[in-house]
Amino acid sequence: MSHGKIREDKTCQNCGHQVEERFCPNCGQENIESRHPFYFLFTHFVEDFTHYDGQFWGTLKNLLFNPGKLTNIYLEGKRQKFVPPVKLYIFVSFITFFVFALFPLININFGDQPDKGDSAKAGFFYGMKSSEVKKVIDSIKTKPILDKEDSLSIKALTVLADSSKTDAIKNSLQMDNKIDADFSFNGYNTRKSYDSAAAKNPSFLDFIEIPVAHKFFELREKGATKEEIFKNIMEKSFHNLPKALFIYLPIFAFFLWIFHKKKKWWYFDHGIFTLHYFSFLLLNILFVFLLAKLASLSEFWLVNFILYIILSVLTIYIIAYFFIAHRRVYHSHGFVSFIIGVLLFTINYIAFLFLVVGLALVSFLMIH
Repeated sequence: MSHGKIREDKTCQNCGHQVEERFCPNCGQENIESRHPFYFLFTHFVEDFTHYDGQFWGTLKNLLFNPGKLTNIYLEGKRQKFVPPVKLYIFVSFITFFVFALFPLININFGDQPDKGDSAKAGFFYGMKSSEVKKVIDSIKTKPILDKEDSLSIKALTVLADSSKTDAIKNSLQMDNKIDADFSFNGYNTRKSYDSAAAKNPSFLDFIEIPVAHKFFELREKGATKEEIFKNIMEKSFHNLPKALFIYLPIFAFFLWIFHKKKKWWYFDHGIFTLHYFSFLLLNILFVFLLAKLASLSEFWLVNFILYIILSVLTIYIIAYFFIAHRRVYHSHGFVSFIIGVLLFTINYIAFLFLVVGLALVSFLMIH
């Protein structure tokens, strides 16, 4: 419940009815002072979502450890006990992608040199070959006791080794090369020749291919490099991924609708299952991401071993979660539920690939 100060005036500001206690009996608005300190914006958001009555934490507990329970309870009409599905998904999605924005999933800065500030020793080791780096690391690790200096050296060498791998990838893909006259689109070197050929031989894929071709020739005229294009596609794809997932939700629910009885299960029911399942997926993807980050930062083999065991178990649980939740919600026979689950996984895997390709194409077209 909110900790805002109750107004002395008992007239509801929203509908004008008399408010005897805290909430208006007519519209439900809380009769508290409307002007607050700035920090109230944050505290009110937290209070509104968590309610401080266990609703939020109870929702998370059941979402993570009781597959299908939230969906069953919601479809039974008990909708005040837990956080509503749409609100839950939006909150989890916001937190997940906010963390991903703070700690990028992959490094797309091919041209960057290793940060010499990461270690006091980086300048000393810089310029060594990858094979030499490995030998030095192995020789340091053979010592019975590693001191602080040894740890700093290993950290610096690891950074340099990772950088050499990135440079190798960059060179093999020729990421510094510009899209100049040597590059063509489907064998056409100019936009004019391509448009002429497209007009003579129209295709049902022209609505996709023609804009992509025009963007290609536009970027070539600007002298864009492969690296610039790749970075732009990755950045814009990541920026648009939350929107793409939100668009994909009704598609996932549609596939559920196809495989279940239409009289017994409404499309709305499948939508609720989808919202809960995707909230679970995003939350666990976030857990996997954070654990992987911890494993990459740790230098102790035992800690890394434990983290990788947890990651493996969590990955298996993520896969099994759908089958458990599906059986509990739809009450289908175990074998039938498994077969439907496999089919849904296969169909959604293909559909998701199309989504990723479509997202990459849209991101490519958005490059300026």
